[in-house]
Amino acid sequence: MAVYIFLGPELGKKQDAVDSIKKKFQGAETSVFYAGETPVSTISDTLLNINLFADLRIVIVKNAELIKKKDEIDLFLSCIKNIEENTTLILLSDEIKLSAALDDSVPKANRQVFYEMFEREKNEWVRQFFSREGYNIDKDCITAILEMVENNTEALKRECSRLIYFLPKDHPVKIEDIEKWLSHNREESAFTLFSRIAAGDLSKALESLSVMLAAKESAQSILAGLAWCFRKLGDYLSLLETGGASNSFELKKIGLSSPKAKDDYAAAANRYNTGSVEACLALTAECDVLLRSPVAALEKVLMDRYILALVNAGIKK
Repeated sequence: MAVYIFLGPELGKKQDAVDSIKKKFQGAETSVFYAGETPVSTISDTLLNINLFADLRIVIVKNAELIKKKDEIDLFLSCIKNIEENTTLILLSDEIKLSAALDDSVPKANRQVFYEMFEREKNEWVRQFFSREGYNIDKDCITAILEMVENNTEALKRECSRLIYFLPKDHPVKIEDIEKWLSHNREESAFTLFSRIAAGDLSKALESLSVMLAAKESAQSILAGLAWCFRKLGDYLSLLETGGASNSFELKKIGLSSPKAKDDYAAAANRYNTGSVEACLALTAECDVLLRSPVAALEKVLMDRYILALVNAGIKK
């Protein structure tokens, strides 16, 4: 049995680490759970029950930072001590730390934090991607891409791969190509939605929400993404209080290094304080409960009201 903890906002490298384990245990039965959605007792049952039909098992628990109640942590610690030798447990989180007890229960060699790339690393990643595909790209075009795409290699790979489908190889990549195929046709996400909420632009926020719901994005995944953003805003506000928000390394530690992310959170900090961030997280939890109740048939109405409440919560008196 082995237990791994992979943390941090660099989704691409974190997924590579998970894939490496899956490759090592090819043929293993894989179960994926989301802490906060699946009761810890259900996850522990899976870990402790013997599966007669699988020689190897991998159990992945995402959003592991939500395992923080003492009884939940104690149950997990008991599982780690008692799960079968053929079972591998992987705890994942976009945060940079879990509860101290969980961290201490896993060997240091099996714990890793994947921070977002430095600016020079991102520039080089994009340059090498296009070079491998046979395209010439200059520094201005690389900067334009980095300003439009979330700061992790998973998002960069997805968006750059989509971009090259529209580019002829007989001329260098141009700014107008990027603006046309990335900016104008950019997919909406919880991050673009948060950007509009941070700016207090209700109409654009509702428009983003409608696009995501029409694209069959689940309301629960939107809530999870916005909850992550508001928790990150709480971290940013704490840095502001201590004067660390002007320190690039401190920002990087909480997952904010791209110019776009810095601008979004600076804008949000002008509209939200610690109390209103907590109110927004409470609104998110309340909406999640409603979406799992009989009124869930009114999903669009519930989500519209939720976004309105988030925007209004950010108006400082």
